[in-house]
Amino acid sequence: MSIKKEQVRKMVICALAGFSSGMPLFFFLNLLPIWLRSDLVFTNFFDWFYQLGPNWDFIKTDILYAYANFFASSPYLIAPPVDLKTIGLFNLLQLPYTVKFLWAPLLDRYAPLSIGRRRGWILCTQIALMLIMMAYAWLNPSTQMYYVLVLYLLLTFFSATQDVAIDAFRREILSDEELGLGNSIHVTTYRLSVMIPGSLSLILSDLMPWSQVFIMTSLFMIFGLLMVFIAKEPSTVIVEQKSARDMIVAPLLEYFERKGLKDFFYVVAFFILYKLGDSLAVSLSSVFYYDIGYTRTIIGSVAKYSQISASIIGGLIGGLLMLKIGINKALWLFGLVQITSILGFVWLASFGKFTEVTFIEQIYLAIVVAYEYFGVGLGTAAFVSFMARESNPMYAATQIALLSAIAAIPRSFISSTSGFLVERFGYYQFFWICFFLAIPGMLILFKVAPWNGTTKPMIEVTK
Repeated sequence: MSIKKEQVRKMVICALAGFSSGMPLFFFLNLLPIWLRSDLVFTNFFDWFYQLGPNWDFIKTDILYAYANFFASSPYLIAPPVDLKTIGLFNLLQLPYTVKFLWAPLLDRYAPLSIGRRRGWILCTQIALMLIMMAYAWLNPSTQMYYVLVLYLLLTFFSATQDVAIDAFRREILSDEELGLGNSIHVTTYRLSVMIPGSLSLILSDLMPWSQVFIMTSLFMIFGLLMVFIAKEPSTVIVEQKSARDMIVAPLLEYFERKGLKDFFYVVAFFILYKLGDSLAVSLSSVFYYDIGYTRTIIGSVAKYSQISASIIGGLIGGLLMLKIGINKALWLFGLVQITSILGFVWLASFGKFTEVTFIEQIYLAIVVAYEYFGVGLGTAAFVSFMARESNPMYAATQIALLSAIAAIPRSFISSTSGFLVERFGYYQFFWICFFLAIPGMLILFKVAPWNGTTKPMIEVTK
């Protein structure tokens, strides 16, 4: 195989891996909250088939007609929507994304299948994710909440584990010269994957039973399975497992010695506060659109297309601007866009619940979502670059994993209070709270990334 064809194959693998990595996260963030908030829980085909009793003879002769009749009759069970406090608490189940570094060494040491260490873990997690997503087809959230919670936790655990395996696999198959393009393709398809659970699935949920939607959505994980079979296992040597001190304590000590006590706490505060208001605002965004009168079809088309296009454009513009103005100034400018974008939610919430959603109301939604996720794209680009700059190349994997764990606290823990805040204050006041919570994250930039500040030289670590 020529070098050019091999590079193309690697980029295809990065694209499929990004799509597979994003699918379960957006299934969790965009599709499941709307399902929980919906007041119509459709019965599945098998329940309907069973209820036919003695009148099922015609199915023997024409199963396709029976299935068409099922969709035409649109049978459903009325079930009360899950309250916002419960939906908000579901954010706590994102804990595996925060602590995935704890079991990451196991993926370095053990190979679950004979096809190789990286491909084996990726295949196992993808099959598990597809089955978990499919299992929601047989659940009713109003009567089987325990099983819904268990599947939520399993979904985030296997999704986080898949991310660990894919990140390591991508780093091993790409050369240093290919990292930029490969990571860019990975992130782009990662964001594009929201179009399945966050768009197509929501549109289909207005047209067919939820059970069919979950089954169809889960089948898109097949693209990830395809990636496993076209990829080759990296030819890396499994080194002897390091001690706990070498893996965790040494990187922490190096970072602490390099930053000093005061600067260390400033940085920790920055990673928690910089995206706090924004993370809290978007934690219930899909449910918010649904509650103020937008249909699932509108959310899946207008909102999600605006979201994905704006976030990709914001990320690209952010990357280009940082080359000119640097990371510090980018954090200030992009942070201002990020914080002011929350005011779009305040404005949209001021209308209350729409009695009728016309083209004008859809334009309102598109503008608010586009500006919000343009700010998300900008802010994330600067945020991730700052995180990478803070790490020592000698301990980059561990330090970035730990910093990203700190940065995930707003999304995983603080966002769990969103449902309580909305039920207590309403959406309008809630978004104002989000706006004011974003201000401390900007003020702390005076300490961690002053406008004309310079990066401290890296301290050499000797053994």
